Amino acid sequence: MPQFNFTWLYIIAGAVLLFIYINGGDGGSMVKEADYSELKSYIEKGYVSEITVYDNDEVEAFVYPDSAKYIFTERKGRAIERPTIVSQIGSKEKFEEFIDVQEANGKYSGTVKYDSKPDYWGGLFWNVFPLIAFVGIWIFIMRRMSGGGGAQGGVFNVGKSKAKLFEKDDKNRVTFKDVAGQEGAKQEVQEIVDFLRSPQRYTDLGGKIPKGALLVGPPGTGKTLLAKAVACEAEVPFFSLSGSDFVEMFVGVGASRVRDLFRQAKEKAPCIIFIDEIDAVGRARGKNPSMGGNDERENTLNQLLTEMDGFGTNSGIIIMAATNRVDILDKALLRAGRFDRQIHVDLPDLNERKEVFGVHLRPLKLDESVDVDLLARQTPGFSGADIANVCNEAALIAARHQKKAVDKQDFLDAVDRIIGGLEKKTKVMTDKEKRTIALHEAGHATLSWFLEHANPLIKVTIVPRGRALGAAWYLPEERQITTKEQMLDEMCAILGGRAAEELFIGRISTGAMNDLERVTKQAYGMIAYAGMSDKLANLCYYNNEEAAFQRPYSEKTAELIDNEVKEMIKEQYERAKRMLQEHSEGHHRLANLLIEREVIFAEDVEEIFGKRPWASRSEEIFEKNESNETNTNINEHETPQENVTESEASEKTTDL
Repeated sequence: MPQFNFTWLYIIAGAVLLFIYINGGDGGSMVKEADYSELKSYIEKGYVSEITVYDNDEVEAFVYPDSAKYIFTERKGRAIERPTIVSQIGSKEKFEEFIDVQEANGKYSGTVKYDSKPDYWGGLFWNVFPLIAFVGIWIFIMRRMSGGGGAQGGVFNVGKSKAKLFEKDDKNRVTFKDVAGQEGAKQEVQEIVDFLRSPQRYTDLGGKIPKGALLVGPPGTGKTLLAKAVACEAEVPFFSLSGSDFVEMFVGVGASRVRDLFRQAKEKAPCIIFIDEIDAVGRARGKNPSMGGNDERENTLNQLLTEMDGFGTNSGIIIMAATNRVDILDKALLRAGRFDRQIHVDLPDLNERKEVFGVHLRPLKLDESVDVDLLARQTPGFSGADIANVCNEAALIAARHQKKAVDKQDFLDAVDRIIGGLEKKTKVMTDKEKRTIALHEAGHATLSWFLEHANPLIKVTIVPRGRALGAAWYLPEERQITTKEQMLDEMCAILGGRAAEELFIGRISTGAMNDLERVTKQAYGMIAYAGMSDKLANLCYYNNEEAAFQRPYSEKTAELIDNEVKEMIKEQYERAKRMLQEHSEGHHRLANLLIEREVIFAEDVEEIFGKRPWASRSEEIFEKNESNETNTNINEHETPQENVTESEASEKTTDL
């Protein structure tokens, strides 16, 4: 049955008022339309008391009340206050002559007025429209204030939760099959899924499921995707919101939204609440003492702590959260009973990258030349989001070249595009600039070839790409820990470009700005954080406090750190110059070849310097994979671009 609505009452009342207004608001009035001959007969009989002639040749004749009974016979016995006859005349001149004759005969003694026809509808519009406009604006404002009748936003619903509810029957379901890699993280959350599916198995033994699980990891590793998969696998309602959804300009709104969220969750229990980027509301309290006594974020956090493990019980509600800044979260939020577990979702390793590629390659039309193993080795340090971007970029490149399938070269170009930027073959450079860049990049290539712990070289190019005028591409090994010797070798290889400029050109340029920035940061990290200095051995001055206004060391120690950094960089720079002088002949051949071809590969360097004395396992695997491929048309850059993983880019002088 249709529900009762007050709107219909308003419409009916308005229609009644409109009808009364149109009819003059007087039920005793009567208007009769008559032809011209009837009007003349009424005037000749002396029934008419007053005549009004309008500009459209319409005439209104007002009848004496005593004479109305002879004209309005249907109203016999009922009083008529202002009886009126309406008629249309043919000519005003003839009508005036007729009136003059009747006045002379004594049949008409009233007045004759001339007026313009009143616009009843126009008057109605200007009388009613302001009222309608006012009511409409009032309704619009009230709907905006109430959030359109829903629970999202608005003044009256500002304290309501903004969480989105995903039921188990929703489309676009995400399962563990869609979350490639992350086997350790999936194994930990699997217990939550098992509890939600069969809680009796745990409760019979007296066990309790963890109330909260915190997903920790770098951006793009799949924390949110993993939480969605948990909800779909457990087949329970899933409340999803961001930590910033609790923050509002009004005082007390954040705490109110937390209470409303858990109220909705209790109604849907068992269920999962997922708070993405919880660091927006869960930062450690007391970090801003100068902000005053009423901190809205702290009030929201206090309410969240109370709901998670306070005096009341929230049985059947499991809270999952994600953040990449766990070090700034409040300690009370991380204690047992709230977020019992911290599940680390790290960057995928080699085998996990293969699985991630397998997921994102499903919707693509692939060529037989695509090698997933090679793609996984070419993308160390890539997150799941980065790999998805590589696959999408490869499909776009293939479509741009009007291919029917995505082949291996498209993926190699996509990796180059994402890491180094778009290739700019039309950028104008002088011969002197081109030679400077070639010597700079040849310096990187030479040192990385002879240093034991330097990353294996894959490709060197002087074709501008992005903001870089040249780049050297490497295949870094995936290490869990890094030794001091490895870091010093990498530092020496990075300084090879600046050292080559000073040795073989006699002047230095701004092209090494990116190299110097990396070296400086690495040196400060080794000395101040890793304790890799002789004078500051085994000391770490790292401070993870968010509001650390003072350095955890004295001015004298700061000066000592600066001196140690300068000494370390100077030592590696001199080492780079010595090695380049030892291999100056090969360096010049390499630079000339680079000027001639613009792009050279590891096999070209091997022809000049011979077999690399420190071949790593990753190089052997790479060379084995590439043994059956031939490199042609190098000058046109049609050679497959191998292993674009890390670039050392020379910055343009004009950009500084």
